[in-house]
Amino acid sequence: MKHAKIPLCLILIIIIHGAIDWFTNRPQDAGADVPAGKIMSLSFASSREGFKTPLPEHIDEDLGLLADKTYTIRTYSILGGEPTADIARKYGVNMIQGGWLGPDHENNKKEIEALIESVNAHPDVVKRIIVGNEVLLRRDMDIDSLIGYIRQVKQAVKQPVSYADVWSMYMKYPQLIDEVDFITIHILPYWEDEPVPVEQATEHIEKIVHQIKDKALSMGQNKPILIGESGWPSVGRQRGSAVPSVVNSAKFIRSLLQVAGRQHFDYNIIEAFNQPWKVDFEGVAGANWGLLSADHKPIFPLTGPVYETPDWPVHFALATGLWLLIAAAYYKKLHGVSLPRALVFLALAQVLGVCLITLADFLWYTSYNPWQRAYSLSMIAANTVLAGLLIRRFYDVLTSKPDVRQLAARLRTGYLLFILLALYKTYSLAFNGRYLSFPVEQFAIPAIGVCGLVVCLWLRQRRLNYQTLAFDHLTGGNFSSRHDRILACLMGIGVIALVLGETKAFMDGHDFILAHPGFYEGLPFALGYTFHNQQLLAWLLCLSILSVPFSTDAADKAKDRS
Repeated sequence: MKHAKIPLCLILIIIIHGAIDWFTNRPQDAGADVPAGKIMSLSFASSREGFKTPLPEHIDEDLGLLADKTYTIRTYSILGGEPTADIARKYGVNMIQGGWLGPDHENNKKEIEALIESVNAHPDVVKRIIVGNEVLLRRDMDIDSLIGYIRQVKQAVKQPVSYADVWSMYMKYPQLIDEVDFITIHILPYWEDEPVPVEQATEHIEKIVHQIKDKALSMGQNKPILIGESGWPSVGRQRGSAVPSVVNSAKFIRSLLQVAGRQHFDYNIIEAFNQPWKVDFEGVAGANWGLLSADHKPIFPLTGPVYETPDWPVHFALATGLWLLIAAAYYKKLHGVSLPRALVFLALAQVLGVCLITLADFLWYTSYNPWQRAYSLSMIAANTVLAGLLIRRFYDVLTSKPDVRQLAARLRTGYLLFILLALYKTYSLAFNGRYLSFPVEQFAIPAIGVCGLVVCLWLRQRRLNYQTLAFDHLTGGNFSSRHDRILACLMGIGVIALVLGETKAFMDGHDFILAHPGFYEGLPFALGYTFHNQQLLAWLLCLSILSVPFSTDAADKAKDRS
């Protein structure tokens, strides 16, 4: 029985791990199937890593993949290497052709000339035209200059012409309604100044469409409305109660199509493929709005149940394999350890293994250029080293081995490096965090390591007190520094700054101010959005856990001096 306890522990943990993974990755109902599995219109931009502009064969391949998923594609530029009407015709796909406008008048002139030439040459494929995309939102030009470009195109083509921007711009500049043949509005509940949860997203879209329609009717205009962009990110930063996820992306699109069918809305979904280049402007969320990944794999199906992590068995196998290697390294050593302590050691090792595999998968998936991949590899390596040191310390504590000063010093150095990085990321989030992700996965191992050390010490001593939480006590060293108080204070200030920064970002939104004029009227709503953010709360928890051992060191030293 003595030699059977470790195999029994291994079997028990594998069963529990497998059950948790299976239960949390069950197929989910994402709503009614998309009729015929096809979408009315999709935003489309072909891209390949290593190519500044896509080659014709890239565009041909991409459109071939989309032909059975959409009836129409919306493009954004003529001169940017985007799809040609000839390729669209080949696959029986219509086009909403866009012309890109920016602050450079000479570039705009060339774009408009190419746009007019192209749409006049392909009237059987190009059914509608959009002149400019979110030009007013970016403040690239004034309203009068934009109207001049719209009029120039309208005079030169026969197809209906529009301008596309976030819906509030049509409210701010109602003269646009008089100029366009159809009104093109972007409604992105995730990006709203007051983020809308996926469960309420379609209601929000209905409200906005009717609001725009009423505005047009009040001006004596009964023009068609195109929802030019709407969608939901599958990965990225949470905003308020708006949570990016694969299942939520599928739910949003399916529910939108249901509403569009009932209300006879004209719509275009953003977008066909994930766009890695957007990470530099809109963060991880901005790069993950596609129905297909950048390497042309479906993110989710348009029919049937949806898995948040369809390849979870691979993750389970990798995490289990890594954990079994750790267990094999300590197998003989654990025979002399009591069953509860052996079980705790193996469970903690397994948790760290799962965190490491999750981190590697997430960071690599959300790395889109060489610099990001280099950072990802560095973080994976750093977490691997720290996990190894923590596992060694777990074993030493549980077996009551003498403290090793060298191990303690390495742990302290590792934690100091992680804390300095955590401070940088926290203050970046606090002062300019709209497009930055909360790095919970990157710091899960350090935070869980602190909790694991506390559990191990409790098992050894059967008691906990304030001094037990001191970092040097956890690691078995004696390296307390007078700078620990500064680190702890900076972490505490960072927590406050992040909450204030997130709240202020909501309160500074134009539409938020219109809906909640006055500081005291808007504050409760902004705080509500802040504290509904589970990713933010998880990050604050990580910071709090990491700061406790250092603040305890500082408190103990101050007490000793008094």
